[in-house]
Amino acid sequence: MLLGFHLAGTTLLLCYVLLSCASEHDKRKGVIIQSPSKNADGAISVMRNDAKADDGRPRAVARRRKVKKAGSRRTNDTGCTRLGGICQPNRFVCQGRYLTDKCSGPKTRLCCMPVGAWSVLCAGHYNNRVRSCDMHGCGTFNSRGGLNRTVDLVCADYAAISAPFSGSLAGPVSQKDAAGFQYDGVKLVNDEHCVKIFNIRPFRYTGMVALGEPLGYVLPLQEHFAGITSHLKLQMCDGTDPSPFI
Repeated sequence: MLLGFHLAGTTLLLCYVLLSCASEHDKRKGVIIQSPSKNADGAISVMRNDAKADDGRPRAVARRRKVKKAGSRRTNDTGCTRLGGICQPNRFVCQGRYLTDKCSGPKTRLCCMPVGAWSVLCAGHYNNRVRSCDMHGCGTFNSRGGLNRTVDLVCADYAAISAPFSGSLAGPVSQKDAAGFQYDGVKLVNDEHCVKIFNIRPFRYTGMVALGEPLGYVLPLQEHFAGITSHLKLQMCDGTDPSPFI
């Protein structure tokens, strides 16, 4: 009887040991099975990171190509720069004067010429002095209620007039004032400036002239306007104010 109980206990103990070994084996197997999945996730994660890195590289290349393409645009502003100006949008302030058709690109890009004084026009004067007000009016631009589109420079009757800049003579010009009096003169142009000089008797009306070369002489005004300050008249061909250049 005791032997039977002993055998039964031994059998139960053996079964318990076998079951324990089987359970431990299953756990180890589960770990082994799960490990590749973790590695797979890691591999997937790495692959995704690599994919992101690969996706970033083409975009960087595309940006570089775009910048290179934008930088390859060429401008031709030599018409402005050879005159000493700079091309810029016309919304910017120009201390001198804007010239048209000298810059490439949109029409809003204009050539800004710096303020550069012309040479003295009237012989015997050290500067170009604007006529002040007298009994017949004033010589500043837009005086007389905006009707005066010229600038009057003080100059004695019959005084010699010199070219304020080098250029070419472009024929005779004339202008009538509000009273009907006619002023005659000549047009002087170059790549930068175009000006009409009135109330002078030109020596000639065509041909090239150099800076300071005699153009003619001032006509007297006293017999028509007693007490007026003797002067010549300057008018820009486009109607703008010539004051920055004199």
